[in-house]
Amino acid sequence: MTEQKTAILLLQDGTVCYGKSFGAIGTTGGEICFNTGMTGYQEVFTDPSYYGQILIMNSVHVGNYGVNDEDVQSNSIKIRGLIGRNLEELYSRHQAKESLEDYLKANNVVAIEEVDTRALVAHIRSKGAMNCVISSEILNPEELKKKLAEVPDMAGLELASVVSTRITYEMGDPKSKIRVAVLDYGVKQHILQCLVDRGAYIKVFPAKTKLEELKKFNPAGYFISNGPGDPAAMEYAVETMKDILKEEKPVFGICLGHQLLALANGIPTFKMHHGHRGLNHPVKNIITGRCEITTQNHGFGVDPEAVRKAENVEVTHVNLNDQSIEGIRLKNKPAFSVQYHPESTPGPHDSRYLFDDFMNLINAN
Repeated sequence: MTEQKTAILLLQDGTVCYGKSFGAIGTTGGEICFNTGMTGYQEVFTDPSYYGQILIMNSVHVGNYGVNDEDVQSNSIKIRGLIGRNLEELYSRHQAKESLEDYLKANNVVAIEEVDTRALVAHIRSKGAMNCVISSEILNPEELKKKLAEVPDMAGLELASVVSTRITYEMGDPKSKIRVAVLDYGVKQHILQCLVDRGAYIKVFPAKTKLEELKKFNPAGYFISNGPGDPAAMEYAVETMKDILKEEKPVFGICLGHQLLALANGIPTFKMHHGHRGLNHPVKNIITGRCEITTQNHGFGVDPEAVRKAENVEVTHVNLNDQSIEGIRLKNKPAFSVQYHPESTPGPHDSRYLFDDFMNLINAN
């Protein structure tokens, strides 16, 4: 077992927690958030939508089945830091390639353990999302306050272009008639795989790609991806979405893509109190009347009053915990979106049908 140093967690409201260091030694800052999932930590850590955030994993034991190459959702860990009750160096899964500790060190991720994460989650649920810093090298709270002051607020922060691909790339069978242009604002790899598994030939484009470049691929439909940051700070993406909608071709958006579809139709977004992140959020499909257990990861939402007042927008899904908007579709164009993650990595497969709906919409168009 690696010798552990004392580590400290400082929240923006002055809360201080002491624990033990895990992973890389250093200091890191970001917006604190929590995920209630009991498994799937590697998929969560590599989800680009978590970029810029310090993550609390509410499960008591994290790392006990190690790390392998098959579970990643991007090319590196995207969280800024990790908070856990018990972060495990030893692991039991024989398919694992390395321990969580080695994985965090290789990605230079600072973490703290031996924190009462359930009490900390209850605190965030009460007080709301805020910035924080973790350090295993600076143990003076007064010194850490200076570091905390340097951490930018998530509201107003444009991060999608930071995590987006720098080059275009393709997946699937080039002979397929179902050609989908994907705008990468932080897309998870399993979303792309879900499209390919349904026969799509996809081309993934950098975040700031204009419609003129997308059209050169001759797509039958457009997919607008998930991603980090404040959607209201992405004027370039909203303008591109407006241009795409003029094409009258099928459009499917997930998470950030859902928010951009709303913004392109005059519906504002807002910063949520503490966001939705986990694997068991109940959502009702208003169209079918059926309920789904969903995977979620978002700190911004779509204004519910503005959605219901919008003339050409129909609500398709709502969250049964807080009645927040989880899905919309346009009445006058072949476009729809959901706030949650139907690719479900990690999580239940209740919502995978949405990829089938997208393929059917393309085939019918």
